[in-house]
Amino acid sequence: MRRRQFIALLGSAAVSWPLAARAQQPVRMRRIGVLMGVANDAVAQGYYAPFLQELQRLGWTAGGNLRIEERWGEGNMNVIRAHAAELSGQRLEAIFAYGIRALTAIHQQTDTIPIVTMGLPNYYVENFARPAGNVTGFTTGPGDSSAVSKLAEALKKIASHITRVALVRQSDNDASPTILPLFNAAAQSLGMTPVELVVRDAAELEQAIAAFAREPNGGLIFPADVFLATHRDLIIGLAAKHRLPAIYTDRFYAVTGGLMSYGSDRRILFRQAAGYIDRLLKGEKIADLPVQVPTKWELVLNLKTAKALGLDVQPMLALTDEEIE
Repeated sequence: MRRRQFIALLGSAAVSWPLAARAQQPVRMRRIGVLMGVANDAVAQGYYAPFLQELQRLGWTAGGNLRIEERWGEGNMNVIRAHAAELSGQRLEAIFAYGIRALTAIHQQTDTIPIVTMGLPNYYVENFARPAGNVTGFTTGPGDSSAVSKLAEALKKIASHITRVALVRQSDNDASPTILPLFNAAAQSLGMTPVELVVRDAAELEQAIAAFAREPNGGLIFPADVFLATHRDLIIGLAAKHRLPAIYTDRFYAVTGGLMSYGSDRRILFRQAAGYIDRLLKGEKIADLPVQVPTKWELVLNLKTAKALGLDVQPMLALTDEEIE
């Protein structure tokens, strides 16, 4: 080989080697945790899918540049706590927690890993505009007086005969007691006697609703809660069995046979939560991510269930966002 050709070959190799080295460098894998307090079923997956889709839209691919440590609590606090302990011991850059139980469990384990949550109680963060500590996220309701009032108002409007209304909650839910004074005030302002039904498990849930139904003119309000969501088929069946008009905060109740629901669109909130995770991975801090309160609420009415209960739906049709045939 001639000397000039040899020097040219060395020069081209010197240029190509750094380029090849850069091209072969592995993509940095980022790590987040997801703790879902609910059961891993079709409804939950329908909410969770927009979270993953939004992350991908923002440039994060699970198994590519993002590793997601995903855990499902099945509505069981013992399982949720075990998952929280496991996740907190891993080198995660952020955690998404769905539901007050998941938030409580993971926050007890870490005060350093940034946590984005959905179902954030109003009392959990003092400054919504600039959260301190390691928690921010999205409230879902009914966590304020207007939301509780609208649940009671909608139930009274479609079932004007109701004189007693029960707020059903699970004893482990730390958020539900905070809305009790608001619930009491809303019920009384509408001429209804407020009742609180606190249950620990499915058996107590069945017993409490049966006992409440022994007296006439009753109605039920179910706040957002992973325990209640896990037992939604039982709840809808009990309301139908005892002919109790009931209102829920999640749309899936009305879609699967419940009378009506009034609440925020979880799919939108899951997408927004993914946006907060993206911002944390890109270097922003919890204090940069204000707690958000949903601005859009949906009233969904199941016409078939209303007919089965003998209710007049006409007063509600102008108010509903969706009717289920």
